Amino acid sequence: MRIAVAGGTGTVGRHIVEVAESRGHEVVVLARSRGVDLVTGAGLAESLTGVEAVIDVSSIDTLSGRKAEAFFGAVTRNLLAAESAAGIGHHLALSIIGAAGTKGGHYAGKTLQEQRIAEGDVPWTILRAGQFHEFAGQLCARPPMLGLVVVPRMRSQPVAAREVAAALVDLAEQPPAGFAQPLAGPAEERMADMVRRYIAETGRKGRVVELRLPGDLGRTMASGALLATPDARLGAQRFTEWLASPDARRA
Repeated sequence: MRIAVAGGTGTVGRHIVEVAESRGHEVVVLARSRGVDLVTGAGLAESLTGVEAVIDVSSIDTLSGRKAEAFFGAVTRNLLAAESAAGIGHHLALSIIGAAGTKGGHYAGKTLQEQRIAEGDVPWTILRAGQFHEFAGQLCARPPMLGLVVVPRMRSQPVAAREVAAALVDLAEQPPAGFAQPLAGPAEERMADMVRRYIAETGRKGRVVELRLPGDLGRTMASGALLATPDARLGAQRFTEWLASPDARRA
């Protein structure tokens, strides 16, 4: 099968490429570094020749709901239009457990993305997953403020990006399923504790300060709304196991 991966150079995307290729699939990476601009649509149509399924794991790092909606709205609109024109019969997207209906930040963009996909004319599958183990490293990679690593107050049930990637390839090999069974990690974690352990394991510097974000976004993060839903499938790798794995060095 020829599979296109939007955001194929990112945290989950690179794992999707590796998993799909290991199963014998041909993969087309849709990213600016490969000549495709998902936000404007430039280079997209010609990249979808012969593609049977598109997996969208593109993302933006922002706490602004307006920017998140602009990004996910544009990318989803462009992908669905190009897929419809090319006759592609399966659009898959990665979303977040608990994001639907949240008005703030990144989650506002994921809510809009889900709506656009469900209203579109391309058969679809959406996988809602927990936060990634890799998120701890991403927070550490942000410039510290006066030696402080500021972490949102957040209850999470993190899952390995590799497991999410494998689940998405599994779904791409099957007919469109609408909302697929959610996927979360095997245990609840507090994000501030994850970041502290990541810093200790990797030898980074900085004192972790936990801060509750304002508004709907902060309430969602702190309330437990992002934890596994009763129908979720649980992944195998715990955060401590991920820390000891080669994937932690790639985060």
